[in-house]
Amino acid sequence: MIGQRTYKSGFKSASSFLTQQIRSATEKRGFAVTRLLTHWSDIVGDAVANVATPVKIRYGREGFGATLTLLTTGAQAPMLQAQLPQIRDRVNACYGYNAISQIRLTQTAPTGFAEGQAQFKPKPKARPMPSVQVEQSAKQVAMVVENDDLRAALEKLGTNILSKYGNKD
Repeated sequence: MIGQRTYKSGFKSASSFLTQQIRSATEKRGFAVTRLLTHWSDIVGDAVANVATPVKIRYGREGFGATLTLLTTGAQAPMLQAQLPQIRDRVNACYGYNAISQIRLTQTAPTGFAEGQAQFKPKPKARPMPSVQVEQSAKQVAMVVENDDLRAALEKLGTNILSKYGNKD
């Protein structure tokens, strides 16, 4: 058929269509592993991710010993400087080998660049309060559990699930 594209594997996720564009955009900054950008807080921990963000990676002429540049505020730089060996180890664990040999800190004012402030952590999403009916349904389901701590945890889990997906009895 002319003009129609068929896929042998069936449906594809929307992210699979963007993979190549994301990869080419991140490779311009030296990020061969996009996971370093997308899962930054998982790799280095929330404490570091809240005060620093990766900007670019510059590889040496021989291809060994890349330099990772992190953006942070001036007040946080001394604390980050003390944590650089741990950060380097965690980033290298993400790569699977010792790709990063050096980390350079770049400081900016808390107000950031001309476009606006330097945002190091995403703004939390506001969650709507669960309805009374949802809370009662979750409490009723978890009522059979004898352990108080486990029952409270199951009530909270049930409330979150029912709030997200709706109560479909």
